[in-house]
Amino acid sequence: MGSDLGAKRCKIEFSQRYQNIVDILRSLPIGLYLEKPATWLHQIDPRIKLLGLLTFLLSPIQANDLWRIAIAVLLILLTFASGIPMRVWKQQMGILLLLAFMTFAIAIISPDGFNVTIQPRRPIPEIAKTQVQSSSPTLTVNLPQPTPYRYVIWKAGNITITRKSLDLGIRVCTLIFTYLYAPTLFLLVTAPEEITAAIAAICSPLKFFRVPVVEIVLTLTLALRFVPLVLEEVQNLGRAMRTRSINWKRLGFKRTTQIWLILTERLIDNLFIRAEQTASAMQVRGFTGPNTHLLVWNPLKFLPRDIILLVLLVSMWGVRIWIGNTI
Repeated sequence: MGSDLGAKRCKIEFSQRYQNIVDILRSLPIGLYLEKPATWLHQIDPRIKLLGLLTFLLSPIQANDLWRIAIAVLLILLTFASGIPMRVWKQQMGILLLLAFMTFAIAIISPDGFNVTIQPRRPIPEIAKTQVQSSSPTLTVNLPQPTPYRYVIWKAGNITITRKSLDLGIRVCTLIFTYLYAPTLFLLVTAPEEITAAIAAICSPLKFFRVPVVEIVLTLTLALRFVPLVLEEVQNLGRAMRTRSINWKRLGFKRTTQIWLILTERLIDNLFIRAEQTASAMQVRGFTGPNTHLLVWNPLKFLPRDIILLVLLVSMWGVRIWIGNTI
């Protein structure tokens, strides 16, 4: 009787954990494209969006803390102003912000690495005080701090926050949020075909150097289309394991590891089968190579709003060079 109750409890726990994992996978639009509703970000030329993504990813390099914080805040404001439904980005942004704040909290209270004890050349009382000779007895005057600079910002017991630890915390948390959220937002509002068309248009001068731009773009298109299939196969295997109601506690570590290895092998086999089906479909339609068939991508055309955004991106780089460099 007790073993049956334990098995049922194990089944319920596994079902709840699997459901939580599936909910997270569904709520995080990793590599997925939001077709509807079509926002103003969807209507921007993909070349401008690609340049904007590169701006968000490259401008924080060797930048000061103010610029890194401004980039992260700009991403959040851009999401709010885009009109994308909250259900699409709410959970993912919340998880990334929580991860960033946890990293920031750990970094600022961690030792900053300056463990060298500095021994002054003169006694401390002589540095802090000076004697004034006058007709009256000798007076001792405290010298004020010449600048408001303080290396130790806050200290309470064993917890010390210094300027270096604060700078490290801001740098790490902003880079984590920017480098994870900016590509996701870009993939959310840009179709895979638009991405490949933008890359093909930007890299077209490389054809003169015999770089296989068309092959690279086609491979990238198929890879972007393959990401949702990978998530689908993972969900199918998870449902199959859920229906079998495996008692993981009775299996032990060795047999559990064997099952996970079998699942991994099955996942890889299914992905190879999907890839073979895709190749067969292309061959049936007469596609033998990108050089022998005309690949028609989405037509790209600059509109007035795209030119305005391009000017804003150039201005953004000007501001970055002017006030965004590290001091």
